[in-house]
Amino acid sequence: MCEYCGCQALTAIRDLTREHDEVVALISHVRAAHADGDVPAMAGLATRITQVLGPHTAVEEDGLFPAMAAEFPDHVADLTAQHRVIEAVLGEAAGGPPADPAWPDRLLAALHLLREHILAEQDGVFPTALGRLDPAEWDAIEAVRRRVGTGLAERTEEPAK
Repeated sequence: MCEYCGCQALTAIRDLTREHDEVVALISHVRAAHADGDVPAMAGLATRITQVLGPHTAVEEDGLFPAMAAEFPDHVADLTAQHRVIEAVLGEAAGGPPADPAWPDRLLAALHLLREHILAEQDGVFPTALGRLDPAEWDAIEAVRRRVGTGLAERTEEPAK
């Protein structure tokens, strides 16, 4: 997670980044499952990534991106189009492992795109939003988050001994 611009101080960006971090960790598990030839595990992980990305994408597309679209219409359109490409490949695993023998490689390609997409958001969109959005726009983003929730699993900490 980046910490150089201060955008992590905003709850909206911190939550989006936590979701990115979870997805990146899941991508590493997909790569390991692919190396093992474990397509059922890949499908299960794709479904988990979809669960994290559902609310995440809604916060971006219903809150963050509209606030930035007037100033950066092409970039927002590109990011939104990438969402659709990634969702399509991940969605093929909704009913279990896809029968298409090319799906594992297409999944890896989509996850590579997703990783690049995450970097573009964290290194470009989030810091830019920090400097450009006003409090009302941040409030609108937070309202979307309250409406859609998060796909992150609750984590419980073990008490220190």
